[in-house]
Amino acid sequence: MTAEARAVARSAPAHIVRNLGRVDYEPTWRAMQRFTDQRGPDTPDEIWFLEHPPVFTLGMNASRDHVIAPGDIPVVQIDRGGQVTYHGPGQLVVYPLVDLRRAGLGVRDIVTALERSVIDYAAELGIAAECRKKAPGVYVNGRKLASVGIRVRRGASYHGVAVNVSADLEPFRRINPCGYPDLEMTRLADLSAVDSVADAAEALQPHLLRHLYGRP
Repeated sequence: MTAEARAVARSAPAHIVRNLGRVDYEPTWRAMQRFTDQRGPDTPDEIWFLEHPPVFTLGMNASRDHVIAPGDIPVVQIDRGGQVTYHGPGQLVVYPLVDLRRAGLGVRDIVTALERSVIDYAAELGIAAECRKKAPGVYVNGRKLASVGIRVRRGASYHGVAVNVSADLEPFRRINPCGYPDLEMTRLADLSAVDSVADAAEALQPHLLRHLYGRP
């Protein structure tokens, strides 16, 4: 972020952090859309930390060929980028509802901010994580720890990042995660002592705010 962009961010209205607990996917998605459509130039950004019940979501241009055997888990077509992913209990989902123009961020910038916040949090736990240029998300030893997918509308972002904390990884085997047939997933509970979504949310928050706004 440039010095000018940081100055703009510092003058922006305060952000609001909401810890929503476990909430159904579709009503939350619709709430993000409403918030984005109704916000004005002085509306504070909001960052939502939450979990979802089991659901597969397909991006706007995703192929249903990547949904192999969903079983009893619902499949929802949504308006973010990317292919198919899974959300479920034990996964920390973060939705940054950010006025990108006001924050001085481009689309690539917010994706990078989400990735870097998870990488920095992982480093805090002694985990060496990385991102990939052509495959958004965060990886540890070739396995995917966090998935990233956003939508920008009216100059503001919604959707976000999903970090596997203690989630059951079996549903990922029912799909080609993010469109990659051989992609394996991992979770913090197998890489560290962290198995609480609430603890992960609290620890991730300062990293995310630093990368979004240059301040906690």
